[in-house]
Amino acid sequence: MREFAFLFRGRKWPSSAEQQQKTLERWGAWMADLEQRGLITNRGIPLEDRAKHVSGAGKVVHDGPFAEVKDLVNGFIIVSAANIEEACQLAKGCPIYGQDGVVEVRPVASMKP
Repeated sequence: MREFAFLFRGRKWPSSAEQQQKTLERWGAWMADLEQRGLITNRGIPLEDRAKHVSGAGKVVHDGPFAEVKDLVNGFIIVSAANIEEACQLAKGCPIYGQDGVVEVRPVASMKP
């Protein structure tokens, strides 16, 4: 088994409290299913849309983010799967698609020489 990062990009957050609650429940159910199956190795964290950007040799700090909302990483989790195809199948269950979002599936690189 290998580890894969699911980077959650973009999303339209519902405006009503009722729809927000339903969205959170869908996310909770999906995450609980992955956890019960022993597939989440790191629950990750949600990220806010605001950011700073540090760049260049002078390490200059700029206001960000510098991507369109649809491209912002707004959270991640780490899952375990046999290969990237299996990881993509797991990602298909994510509720972000109902919010016009995307799951980017990336293999976690080994830090072993």
